Amino acid sequence: MAILVTGGAGYIGSHTVLELLNQGEEVIVVDSLRTGHEQSVVGGQFYQGDLHDRSFLNHVFERHEIEAVIHFAASSLVGESVSHPLDYYENNLIASHTLVSTMLEHGVKKIVFSSTAATYGEPKQIPIKETDTTNPTSPYGETKLAMEKMFRWCDGAYGLKSISLRYFNAAGAHPDGKIGEDHQPESHLIPIILQVALGERESIGIFGADYPTEDGTCIRDYIHVMDLANAHWLALQHLRNSEASEVFNLGNGKGFSVKEVIETARNVTGHPIPESVSPRRAGDPAVLIASSKKAQSVLGWKPRFNDMETIIETAWNWHRANPNGYEDNK
Repeated sequence: MAILVTGGAGYIGSHTVLELLNQGEEVIVVDSLRTGHEQSVVGGQFYQGDLHDRSFLNHVFERHEIEAVIHFAASSLVGESVSHPLDYYENNLIASHTLVSTMLEHGVKKIVFSSTAATYGEPKQIPIKETDTTNPTSPYGETKLAMEKMFRWCDGAYGLKSISLRYFNAAGAHPDGKIGEDHQPESHLIPIILQVALGERESIGIFGADYPTEDGTCIRDYIHVMDLANAHWLALQHLRNSEASEVFNLGNGKGFSVKEVIETARNVTGHPIPESVSPRRAGDPAVLIASSKKAQSVLGWKPRFNDMETIIETAWNWHRANPNGYEDNK
């Protein structure tokens, strides 16, 4: 039986597809390619289409015997969600409703969901635990939390079993350089820093240097994308073995400030990487660090690439070889 990966041509989705293939899984990939890249899909059966299109989804489910879904497809920019909330409710909630209802029509009752630390909002304690209060500060976080709740209600009503993975800042690239991170326009910190090192930008902009942190910049828990990919496969195994719906945090349990990330990138690349300070972005909490003890205990998950230097080195290898992203591979 096959695993359907929605958004499988995106950054985390494509790395998860590679992990699933390496684990011997049959993989079906669905992506609209609005932000994803078909070149990043290294195997499996690929379908281009939109999750809003029920007839398209029915076609995919009818052609394959699908055991479970890993759901990545969503809009995911915090600042953009504040400016365009209706787009996020449309792209995230309504599309997920169509996906889940189609799954149930075809008897598929297992889903691993790509959630986010943004469901917590401004945390009351660090590190953040799964039992902590969820109070999102952006429509992005709100829509992800609403999807988690939809899955829980569908469990009681229809027997849909779900695992929601609330992860923190994904970073890095495949260690062998097969695939990496390419957003257009780029919005993630580490790729933007590396664009400065490659001469594509003059400086890195820091959004806010007046946060209540040691150096005034935001602190985030960075997790290597292949560690995230492995966690999705372990979550799938958990659903197969126990069919218990769960929520898990995924992070390294330690945080790095924006300035610390920049300094590490300077050391890795040997480039001075000039910086400039801009106002805070709407919806950005000061500190987000995860407690991943539950995932480690229940799923047996253990991050392998958990230091910032290694994370940036894998990203740097990818960006040096692909300065124009996947455009270099066309």
